[in-house]
Amino acid sequence: MDLELQGKVGIVTGASRGIGRAIATALALEGVRLALVARGEEGLQAVSDEMQAEQQPLLLAGDLKAPNSAQEIVEAVVEHFGGLHILVNNTGASLGGDIQATKRDDLRTSFEMNVEIPFALAKYALPYMRRQKFGRIIMLSSIYGRESGGKIPYNAGKAAEISLTKSLAREVADDGVTVNNVAPGSIRYQGGSWDKRVIEDPTGMREWVKRELPLGRFGKAEEVASVVAFLCSPRASLINGASVVVDGAQGRSNL
Repeated sequence: MDLELQGKVGIVTGASRGIGRAIATALALEGVRLALVARGEEGLQAVSDEMQAEQQPLLLAGDLKAPNSAQEIVEAVVEHFGGLHILVNNTGASLGGDIQATKRDDLRTSFEMNVEIPFALAKYALPYMRRQKFGRIIMLSSIYGRESGGKIPYNAGKAAEISLTKSLAREVADDGVTVNNVAPGSIRYQGGSWDKRVIEDPTGMREWVKRELPLGRFGKAEEVASVVAFLCSPRASLINGASVVVDGAQGRSNL
Protein backbone atom coordinates (compact mmCIF):
# COMPACT_ATOMS: atom_id res chain seq x y z
CA MET A 1 0.00 0.00 0.00
CA ASP A 2 1.24 3.46 -0.89
CA LEU A 3 0.89 5.49 2.31
CA GLU A 4 1.15 8.76 0.34
CA LEU A 5 3.85 10.09 2.64
CA GLN A 6 6.50 10.88 0.06
CA GLY A 7 7.87 14.37 0.65
CA LYS A 8 6.06 14.97 3.94
CA VAL A 9 8.11 16.49 6.78
CA GLY A 10 8.14 14.87 10.21
CA ILE A 11 9.67 15.11 13.67
CA VAL A 12 10.37 12.00 15.76
CA THR A 13 11.47 12.50 19.37
CA GLY A 14 13.37 9.88 21.32
CA ALA A 15 14.62 8.71 17.94
CA SER A 16 18.04 7.31 18.84
CA ARG A 17 16.94 3.92 20.13
CA GLY A 18 14.13 1.40 20.47
CA ILE A 19 10.66 2.32 19.27
CA GLY A 20 11.66 5.84 18.23
CA ARG A 21 14.47 4.51 16.08
CA ALA A 22 12.15 1.98 14.43
CA ILE A 23 9.57 4.71 13.73
CA ALA A 24 12.24 6.91 12.14
CA THR A 25 13.31 4.05 9.89
CA ALA A 26 9.74 3.21 8.88
CA LEU A 27 8.89 6.81 8.01
CA ALA A 28 12.14 7.31 6.10
CA LEU A 29 11.35 4.26 3.97
CA GLU A 30 8.01 5.90 3.12
CA GLY A 31 9.80 9.01 1.89
CA VAL A 32 9.23 11.29 4.88
CA ARG A 33 11.87 14.00 5.31
CA LEU A 34 12.77 13.67 8.96
CA ALA A 35 14.08 15.63 11.89
CA LEU A 36 15.28 13.27 14.62
CA VAL A 37 15.44 14.46 18.22
CA ALA A 38 17.23 12.84 21.17
CA ARG A 39 19.69 13.78 23.89
CA GLY A 40 22.67 11.88 22.45
CA GLU A 41 24.25 13.03 19.20
CA GLU A 42 26.12 9.74 18.81
CA GLY A 43 22.90 7.70 18.91
CA LEU A 44 21.22 9.98 16.38
CA GLN A 45 24.21 9.71 14.06
CA ALA A 46 24.02 5.91 14.24
CA VAL A 47 20.41 6.04 13.05
CA SER A 48 21.32 8.44 10.26
CA ASP A 49 24.18 6.21 9.15
CA GLU A 50 21.74 3.36 8.52
CA MET A 51 19.63 5.45 6.13
CA GLN A 52 20.11 5.94 2.41
CA ALA A 53 21.67 9.15 1.14
CA GLU A 54 18.31 10.53 -0.02
CA GLN A 55 16.82 9.82 3.42
CA GLN A 56 19.39 11.72 5.47
CA PRO A 57 17.61 13.39 8.41
CA LEU A 58 18.13 16.64 10.26
CA LEU A 59 19.69 15.68 13.60
CA LEU A 60 18.71 17.76 16.63
CA ALA A 61 20.53 16.62 19.75
CA GLY A 62 19.47 18.24 22.99
CA ASP A 63 17.42 18.05 26.16
CA LEU A 64 13.70 18.51 25.56
CA LYS A 65 13.34 19.67 29.16
CA ALA A 66 15.39 22.80 28.42
CA PRO A 67 13.43 26.10 28.32
CA ASN A 68 12.06 26.95 24.85
CA SER A 69 13.31 23.63 23.47
CA ALA A 70 9.99 22.67 21.84
CA GLN A 71 9.65 26.01 20.06
CA GLU A 72 13.27 25.97 18.90
CA ILE A 73 12.95 22.45 17.49
CA VAL A 74 9.81 23.22 15.52
CA GLU A 75 11.25 26.46 14.17
CA ALA A 76 14.50 24.73 13.17
CA VAL A 77 12.59 22.05 11.28
CA VAL A 78 10.37 24.52 9.43
CA GLU A 79 13.37 26.67 8.52
CA HIS A 80 15.27 23.64 7.22
CA PHE A 81 12.49 21.87 5.32
CA GLY A 82 10.00 24.65 4.68
CA GLY A 83 7.08 23.01 6.49
CA LEU A 84 5.92 20.40 8.97
CA HIS A 85 3.30 17.65 8.56
CA ILE A 86 4.02 14.97 11.17
CA LEU A 87 4.93 15.01 14.86
CA VAL A 88 5.68 11.75 16.67
CA ASN A 89 5.98 12.33 20.41
CA ASN A 90 8.00 9.35 21.58
CA THR A 91 9.47 10.91 24.71
CA GLY A 92 8.68 9.34 28.05
CA ALA A 93 9.95 8.44 31.50
CA SER A 94 9.34 5.62 33.93
CA LEU A 95 10.30 6.61 37.48
CA GLY A 96 9.58 5.62 41.07
CA GLY A 97 7.73 2.52 42.15
CA ASP A 98 5.02 1.97 44.74
CA ILE A 99 3.77 5.02 46.61
CA GLN A 100 6.33 4.83 49.42
CA ALA A 101 9.20 4.45 46.96
CA THR A 102 7.97 7.29 44.76
CA LYS A 103 9.03 10.88 45.34
CA ARG A 104 6.91 13.86 44.33
CA ASP A 105 9.71 14.82 41.95
CA ASP A 106 9.26 11.46 40.22
CA LEU A 107 5.64 12.35 39.55
CA ARG A 108 6.53 15.85 38.36
CA THR A 109 9.20 14.53 36.00
CA SER A 110 6.86 11.88 34.64
CA PHE A 111 4.25 14.49 33.78
CA GLU A 112 6.90 16.75 32.28
CA MET A 113 8.20 14.01 29.98
CA ASN A 114 4.93 12.25 29.16
CA VAL A 115 2.55 15.22 29.01
CA GLU A 116 4.15 18.67 29.10
CA ILE A 117 6.79 18.11 26.41
CA PRO A 118 4.36 16.44 23.95
CA PHE A 119 1.89 19.27 24.67
CA ALA A 120 4.50 21.95 23.97
CA LEU A 121 5.69 20.36 20.73
CA ALA A 122 2.11 19.98 19.52
CA LYS A 123 1.34 23.60 20.43
CA TYR A 124 4.18 24.93 18.27
CA ALA A 125 3.67 22.45 15.43
CA LEU A 126 -0.07 22.99 15.03
CA PRO A 127 -0.06 26.45 13.39
CA TYR A 128 1.93 25.04 10.46
CA MET A 129 -0.30 21.97 10.18
CA ARG A 130 -3.50 24.01 10.36
CA ARG A 131 -2.27 26.44 7.73
CA GLN A 132 -1.71 23.65 5.20
CA LYS A 133 -4.87 21.76 6.24
CA PHE A 134 -2.95 18.56 6.92
CA GLY A 135 -1.21 17.25 10.01
CA ARG A 136 -0.62 14.10 12.00
CA ILE A 137 0.31 14.06 15.69
CA ILE A 138 1.08 10.71 17.30
CA MET A 139 1.63 10.22 21.04
CA LEU A 140 3.41 7.07 22.18
CA SER A 141 1.52 6.08 25.31
CA SER A 142 1.18 2.56 26.77
CA ILE A 143 -1.34 -0.07 27.71
CA TYR A 144 -0.47 1.05 31.24
CA GLY A 145 -2.09 4.39 30.52
CA ARG A 146 -5.32 2.55 29.68
CA GLU A 147 -5.38 0.20 32.67
CA SER A 148 -3.59 -0.44 35.94
CA GLY A 149 0.01 -1.62 35.69
CA GLY A 150 3.53 -0.29 35.79
CA LYS A 151 4.95 2.28 38.17
CA ILE A 152 2.60 4.90 39.64
CA PRO A 153 4.16 7.98 37.94
CA TYR A 154 4.29 6.21 34.57
CA ASN A 155 0.73 4.94 34.84
CA ALA A 156 -0.58 8.40 35.76
CA GLY A 157 1.50 10.22 33.15
CA LYS A 158 0.50 7.93 30.30
CA ALA A 159 -3.17 8.11 31.29
CA ALA A 160 -2.93 11.91 31.13
CA GLU A 161 -1.24 11.68 27.72
CA ILE A 162 -4.15 9.60 26.41
CA SER A 163 -6.58 12.20 27.74
CA LEU A 164 -4.55 14.95 26.05
CA THR A 165 -4.81 13.04 22.77
CA LYS A 166 -8.60 12.96 22.82
CA SER A 167 -9.02 16.60 23.84
CA LEU A 168 -6.60 17.84 21.21
CA ALA A 169 -8.06 15.61 18.49
CA ARG A 170 -11.51 17.13 18.92
CA GLU A 171 -10.10 20.65 18.89
CA VAL A 172 -8.19 20.38 15.60
CA ALA A 173 -10.22 17.85 13.59
CA ASP A 174 -11.83 20.51 11.38
CA ASP A 175 -8.37 21.72 10.34
CA GLY A 176 -7.36 18.48 8.62
CA VAL A 177 -5.23 17.42 11.57
CA THR A 178 -5.58 14.13 13.40
CA VAL A 179 -4.18 13.30 16.84
CA ASN A 180 -3.87 9.70 17.99
CA ASN A 181 -1.92 7.73 20.51
CA VAL A 182 -0.34 4.32 20.06
CA ALA A 183 -0.35 2.16 23.18
CA PRO A 184 2.29 -0.57 23.02
CA GLY A 185 2.48 -3.52 25.34
CA SER A 186 5.79 -5.02 26.41
CA ILE A 187 8.28 -4.35 23.61
CA ARG A 188 11.76 -5.84 23.72
CA TYR A 189 14.69 -4.21 21.93
CA GLN A 190 18.42 -4.28 22.56
CA GLY A 191 19.34 -2.24 25.63
CA GLY A 192 15.70 -1.62 26.60
CA SER A 193 14.20 -2.32 30.02
CA TRP A 194 12.59 -5.63 29.01
CA ASP A 195 15.83 -6.76 27.37
CA LYS A 196 17.72 -6.05 30.59
CA ARG A 197 15.19 -7.97 32.67
CA VAL A 198 15.42 -11.01 30.41
CA ILE A 199 19.22 -10.97 30.63
CA GLU A 200 19.20 -10.56 34.42
CA ASP A 201 16.51 -13.19 35.12
CA PRO A 202 15.94 -15.47 32.11
CA THR A 203 14.04 -18.15 34.05
CA GLY A 204 11.72 -15.73 35.81
CA MET A 205 11.05 -13.84 32.60
CA ARG A 206 10.23 -17.02 30.70
CA GLU A 207 7.53 -17.72 33.27
CA TRP A 208 6.30 -14.13 33.09
CA VAL A 209 6.05 -14.26 29.30
CA LYS A 210 4.13 -17.54 29.47
CA ARG A 211 1.73 -16.04 32.00
CA GLU A 212 1.27 -12.49 30.66
CA LEU A 213 1.83 -12.49 26.90
CA PRO A 214 -0.74 -14.50 24.90
CA LEU A 215 1.50 -14.59 21.82
CA GLY A 216 4.23 -16.18 23.89
CA ARG A 217 6.76 -13.49 23.00
CA PHE A 218 7.57 -9.81 23.41
CA GLY A 219 6.54 -7.32 20.78
CA LYS A 220 9.08 -5.81 18.42
CA ALA A 221 9.75 -2.12 17.93
CA GLU A 222 9.18 -2.55 14.19
CA GLU A 223 5.64 -3.81 14.83
CA VAL A 224 4.82 -0.58 16.66
CA ALA A 225 6.52 1.50 13.98
CA SER A 226 4.36 0.01 11.22
CA VAL A 227 1.20 1.14 13.01
CA VAL A 228 2.61 4.62 13.60
CA ALA A 229 3.54 4.98 9.92
CA PHE A 230 -0.01 4.13 8.87
CA LEU A 231 -1.54 6.59 11.34
CA CYS A 232 0.76 9.31 9.97
CA SER A 233 -0.60 8.82 6.48
CA PRO A 234 -3.56 10.30 4.59
CA ARG A 235 -4.88 6.73 4.46
CA ALA A 236 -5.73 6.99 8.17
CA SER A 237 -7.87 10.11 7.76
CA LEU A 238 -10.85 8.84 9.78
CA ILE A 239 -8.80 7.64 12.74
CA ASN A 240 -8.76 10.55 15.17
CA GLY A 241 -8.62 10.72 18.96
CA ALA A 242 -8.00 6.99 19.10
CA SER A 243 -5.83 4.93 21.41
CA VAL A 244 -4.49 2.19 19.16
CA VAL A 245 -3.27 -0.81 21.13
CA VAL A 246 -0.27 -2.76 19.81
CA ASP A 247 0.20 -5.49 22.39
CA GLY A 248 -0.74 -8.94 21.08
CA ALA A 249 -3.72 -9.03 23.49
CA GLN A 250 -1.51 -8.48 26.55
CA GLY A 251 -3.79 -5.80 27.98
CA ARG A 252 -6.97 -6.59 29.82
CA SER A 253 -9.01 -3.48 29.10
CA ASN A 254 -12.31 -3.98 27.26
CA LEU A 255 -11.98 -0.51 25.68
